[in-house]
Amino acid sequence: MKSANKIKVSALFLGDIIALYLALFATLLIRYGSEFYNQFVDRHLLPFTIIFPIWLVIFYIAGLYDLRRLRNSLEFIKTLWLAIFVNVVIAVFFFYLLPVFTITPKTNLFIFMAVFSLLEMLWRRQFNHLISSGEAPNKVLLIGNSAGAIEGIASSAPTWINQLGYELRARLSEEEAVAHPQKLRELVFLKNITLVVVPRKLKNDDRLTRMLYEFLNYGVEIRDVPSFYEIIARKVPLGELEESWFLENLTGQQKFYDPLKRAWEFFFALLLQILLSPFELFMAIVIKLTSPGPVIYKQARVGQHGKEFVFYKFRTMPQNVEVGVARWSAPGDKRATAFGRFLRYTHLDELPQLLNIIKGELSFVGPRPERPEFVRVLKEKIPYYEVRLLVKPGVTGWAQIHHRSDTSHEDVVEKLQYDIYYIKNRSPILDFAIVLKTIKTLFVTPK
Repeated sequence: MKSANKIKVSALFLGDIIALYLALFATLLIRYGSEFYNQFVDRHLLPFTIIFPIWLVIFYIAGLYDLRRLRNSLEFIKTLWLAIFVNVVIAVFFFYLLPVFTITPKTNLFIFMAVFSLLEMLWRRQFNHLISSGEAPNKVLLIGNSAGAIEGIASSAPTWINQLGYELRARLSEEEAVAHPQKLRELVFLKNITLVVVPRKLKNDDRLTRMLYEFLNYGVEIRDVPSFYEIIARKVPLGELEESWFLENLTGQQKFYDPLKRAWEFFFALLLQILLSPFELFMAIVIKLTSPGPVIYKQARVGQHGKEFVFYKFRTMPQNVEVGVARWSAPGDKRATAFGRFLRYTHLDELPQLLNIIKGELSFVGPRPERPEFVRVLKEKIPYYEVRLLVKPGVTGWAQIHHRSDTSHEDVVEKLQYDIYYIKNRSPILDFAIVLKTIKTLFVTPK
């Protein structure tokens, strides 16, 4: 088994080297045409051959040669792009702050990183797919009784091996683990366990904690139920959380990223608003001609930290249709006008929300903003519902691409678990993935 793993790692290492030099060849061919070979030999071969090993060391440090982590998951993609970004910084430092060589390849370096990123992503995705068809590198022992998130983890176990690289090898009830730690030890070594998943509350048991600590010396990873549930379900289990979890995981999160996100969203929303203004004007005229009433539908929504704001959409229903008790709109809502149904199906009714983004009330990505009357009720009925108000709401979000529109309190609970996952893990890579997924399903999945 170990020799087979060494062969896989060697093949992966060789593939990365080939990708680096192929990207360099392609870059020089794009820039210099038929002169690319002379440029390669005379000016670029030596400096890039010196810097390539440094980049491979960065890949190694980032864990990109650890077979247990090589799955086509969001975490892997984030790690890969972070390593590539670090390599870009190193390259800039190498070529511009240490001008040992005669080249300062601004354009070449930009083209190279674009080509290499594409080649590396394609190569890595294919490699990860090939190794996922074999034995799962992570053997899991699950501690916990059959309820809530524990049962959700166990029931989804058959899908872990190929998709995520985890295999459920053994289970113990909470009572067995606490009363018979020696049985836990025997199972870990008998089943060749590499990961033990334990409920958070059991970490307070002294005997069990000592046993888990001992496992660290043998390379066994210890995770609590919420963190492992995040890996396999891409959401957090509300039933396993308590206030301390939020203090540990959400306090001070992403203070650096959030201002940067606001800056790029403002400029991108402003650019889109300018470019799409003629198209929006055309839709406004059609709405006005086909249904009496205002073109823009304004509605109070709850934003970050509970602050209310005016939410803009193109009107898709007759004027004053929603009088009395507010209710969720469902797919195929009969109250919508003919043109309104088209706008909803294509999501073009959302375009006026660019103004909300420009005003700083809304983001492109975040929890979907809800109406005040719903928020007041849901905060009383659903634990931790107010947590989704910690960040700015969004036009689309992690919950929107994983679950249907809200039609019941059960839907709200399900989407809240996705929203909390997003708040905890938000990053440029996650936001980009959500936007791509939204674009992919834009004309496929009706609202």
